[in-house]
Amino acid sequence: MSPDARAAQPRTATHWQRFSVPYEFPVVFTEGVFDADNPALREVLARLEPAKRHRAVFFVDDGLKAGHAALPEQIARYAERHRDALELPCPPVLVPGGEKIKAELHFVESIQQTLFDLHIDRHSYVVAVGGGAVLDAVGLVAATTHRGVRHVRIPTTVLAQNDSGVGVKNGVNLQGVKNFVGTFAPPFAVINDYAFIATLPERDKIAGMAEAVKVALIRDAEFFAWIERNMDGLATFERQAMATMIRRCAGLHMRQIGLGGDPFETGSARPLDYGHWSAHKLESLTRHHLRHGEAVAIGMALDARYSVLAGLLAPGEDERICALLEYLGFSLWHPALGKTGANGEWTILEGLREFQEHLGGELTITLLGGIGTGVEVHAIDRECMRAAMAWLKDRASA
Repeated sequence: MSPDARAAQPRTATHWQRFSVPYEFPVVFTEGVFDADNPALREVLARLEPAKRHRAVFFVDDGLKAGHAALPEQIARYAERHRDALELPCPPVLVPGGEKIKAELHFVESIQQTLFDLHIDRHSYVVAVGGGAVLDAVGLVAATTHRGVRHVRIPTTVLAQNDSGVGVKNGVNLQGVKNFVGTFAPPFAVINDYAFIATLPERDKIAGMAEAVKVALIRDAEFFAWIERNMDGLATFERQAMATMIRRCAGLHMRQIGLGGDPFETGSARPLDYGHWSAHKLESLTRHHLRHGEAVAIGMALDARYSVLAGLLAPGEDERICALLEYLGFSLWHPALGKTGANGEWTILEGLREFQEHLGGELTITLLGGIGTGVEVHAIDRECMRAAMAWLKDRASA
């Protein structure tokens, strides 16, 4: 090429690469998923290659031992009954439940080592059976092994069945920062088995209801009214009320992820995280002695009062929300809310910066414009928030 021809070419050329990838996965509601005659798990594993024998490694939340001591044996019997479709390369592996599995990367590395030793490939399955923390950690391993191994979630808590388990996020904590290491990776399938809910401790049943109240407050006024009408059944863990609440809440989360326009949170908003900016900070301040749902309930009450003080929510609706949460069994104050730093500033307010930092961009907090209507704001008046916290403390001590 002549010097003149080279000079005539543009210095910079940009070529746009565009493609789209559709995502779909089944969310199955059943009971007795490991009963030999229940085909739900088999059908999920075989849906792409029905004639194949599928290798699947099961990681089981060790917190299930209390109510389901025979669960590993049940899984093994199920695999034997369906051995033409399912192969276990090793017995089910017990892993720590709760925040412990998310707090130490050692557990992630151990799960990765298991998959490496078993020569698990991208057409094999990694099945997580447990609460949201176990699903998060195992899901992260599945998403990063061979750049993505098929991951099946079997959530065993209310919170996981009606919220996190049907989502597309995985993650673990680092240096005390919640979900600092993680991925957006939709599961291959989700199977919700109500039998696990029936054996949960009462505290965990209550904690899981926070996410139902949350999604109702920001997305569905009729669902909020349904919760109010059925609060006696929910407060006493009546089976039909609980099952309906879980399925309806899961459906609203699925709708937001599928139709909300930003399933992988590339913007600055976390539209389903009402009440969460303070909840995440409160969890760390209490060293996770507060359950996630318990912290979210406090966060929702705080932001409901702030929404009233900011002129967004009608006066009295904050009290209505708090009364429902308390009736369901939540305490709406914790001493950690009043903790202050060396500068005299309430430590909980650091949660605003951390919440913004997690996504980047401008601060975006979801507040309430009415029951069933979320409103995004980009600034928080700290004096107004202090007044909201004082109101919450006064209610608790009245």
